[in-house]
Amino acid sequence: MTAGLYFDCFAGASGDMIVGALIDLGLDFNALKDQISSLNVSGYELKSERVRRGAIAATRFIVEVDQTHQPARRLNDIRLLIEPSTLSDAVKLRSIRVFERLAEAEARVHGSTIDAVHFHEVGAVDSIIDIVGAMIGLEMLNVTRFLSSPLRVGKGTVQTAHGLLPVPAPGTVELLKGAPIYAGEIEGEFVTPTGAAIVMSLCESFGPLPSVTIDRTGYGAGARDHKELPNVLRLIRFESNESATKQRDSVMVIETNIDDMNPQAYGFVMQRAFEAGALDVFMTAAQMKKDRPGVLLTVLCKREHLDSIADLLMAETTTLGVRYYEAHRRIAERIIETVETEYGAIRIKVARSGAHTLHFQPEYEDCAQAARLRNVSLMEVQRAAESAYRKLKSSEEKTEWQTLR
Repeated sequence: MTAGLYFDCFAGASGDMIVGALIDLGLDFNALKDQISSLNVSGYELKSERVRRGAIAATRFIVEVDQTHQPARRLNDIRLLIEPSTLSDAVKLRSIRVFERLAEAEARVHGSTIDAVHFHEVGAVDSIIDIVGAMIGLEMLNVTRFLSSPLRVGKGTVQTAHGLLPVPAPGTVELLKGAPIYAGEIEGEFVTPTGAAIVMSLCESFGPLPSVTIDRTGYGAGARDHKELPNVLRLIRFESNESATKQRDSVMVIETNIDDMNPQAYGFVMQRAFEAGALDVFMTAAQMKKDRPGVLLTVLCKREHLDSIADLLMAETTTLGVRYYEAHRRIAERIIETVETEYGAIRIKVARSGAHTLHFQPEYEDCAQAARLRNVSLMEVQRAAESAYRKLKSSEEKTEWQTLR
């Protein structure tokens, strides 16, 4: 069995709702406070209280900040708050990755670079604590797999440091690219940039709850109390059923043959396709009519992204038409495990079939971040992570054999 969390975002998601739901799941609030206190921030008080949102009892996580104004921090300022702390390397890497994702989204919206972007709301003490607190909680609850429902984002407008913005805010839209979202019938902001960044950094897929065995459930309350809908995030801790490891789904395959386009354009088209929700994009050399060399451009996507990606290919390539069809696929169960190396904690993406490990791969982002922090080569970190995982599996197999004896 594999332990995981399902983010049921029927009322959206925010940083404080995520931490509140983790506390409701059983996360020790005092232990969480102790770990957060190692951050180089001050002037705040943490509270946890039981509240009701509609008919549902939930936990609300509150960060009360003394000062009325918080500085607009850059990404490097956030790193300097997190890296010197006594938090585990895994929590540091995951927290920084969330802020990097936020910086990338803000940079795209404002036409800047990730290092030059000023965080406003998400650079404040409460948002920093929400993000780092969520990563601490997930580690303490020892889950290795993350799934999410489609996200209710809301509608209308919201007041921000940049003025009045539409809902979902532009930064939130950037962060949620590739995830299924819907507005819902109630006005208001239901998914915050912080909530979007955490969910998108963790979750491997989005859709209905698959075949699982539920362990326990936690509810995290938002600040508002809607009359129409309980304003809570539900986290479902589950164990995957062995019978469900042979997962199956379907994707749309979009293809087009091209033999008259500037090769420089292919990279641009590939990047735009991923931004539009493509699951994979690849090119195959082909011999075209009149003996001209060409390219078979193939895009895999979910059905809801079919029209937008087809429109993109028609607009950004020299093709006169595309063809598409539905393909069924069988997917290996994917879990994330973490190993300790001399360069810090590295996540390992593991493909499994039941109890059998098919193959594994160190997470590139973790390895790249560790290489930058330790000033070593990327390949050196990757080799260390692979070696540590093999030793971990060997030790587990030896322990299991001794137990059987």
